[in-house]
This record gives sequence, C-alpha cells and structure tokens, in this order.
Amino acid sequence: MSSRIDDALRFNQTALTLRAARQELIASNIANADTPNYKAKDIDFASALQGALGGSTGKLAMAAPAANHLNGGSNSVLGAPLMYRTAVQPSADGNTVDMDVERAQFADNALRYEASVKFISEDIKQVLTALQG
Repeated sequence: MSSRIDDALRFNQTALTLRAARQELIASNIANADTPNYKAKDIDFASALQGALGGSTGKLAMAAPAANHLNGGSNSVLGAPLMYRTAVQPSADGNTVDMDVERAQFADNALRYEASVKFISEDIKQVLTALQG
C-alpha cells in the first residue's frame, strides 16, 4: 500500500526537491553578484525533473573551483548538469550575474515552489480522504 502512495506523491516530491535546489543556486548567484569572475549558474528544470524521475538521481554537488579545494564531485543537480548563464551586458570583472534576471528567476521559482507545495498538499488530502472513506 505504501508503494502506491509513494508513487502518487513521487512527482511532486521530486519537483519540490529540484525547486529547492534551484532556489539555492539562484540565491548563490545573487550572493556572488560582486564576486569577480563568478559565473552565474542554473539548471534546466524540465530536463532535471525528467532525469530525476527516470532514476538518474544524484546529489547536489559542491563546486570545487581550485585543485586544492574539497572534491565536490560532478557539477550536477539530481543528474542534470549545471549550466552557466551568458551575460547580457558584459562585466569588466568577468562576473556574469545580472541582478534583474536573477531576481526574476528567484521570484518565478519561488512562486512555482509554492504551487508545488499546494499540489502536494492537495494530493495528501486526497490520499487521507481515500483512507478514511
């Protein structure tokens, strides 16, 4: 019985996990807006969700920019590779963070995260109703 419930909730659970990981990436971009040579990162949510649901899950990798830093493994989120944003307006210090783009992506992702929470909440209510009925 629990495997059927797990299957029913797996999609939204995976979507929430990916949304949270993407929110951390975008927040990291915003935090490093003044860091020279920082490259803004993001993931393709659709391909990441497809990869995660297909079973190619991984862990959120820690970036290792120098050889003497900790080894963080591959740069991927649940199997989806990190992508680097191209700068709309080049920066003199090599930073590719565009605060307008990052704020818009942050707000969009936050709104979609809240929607996913609402969807999973409704799914749980339906499962509880079915179990009680």
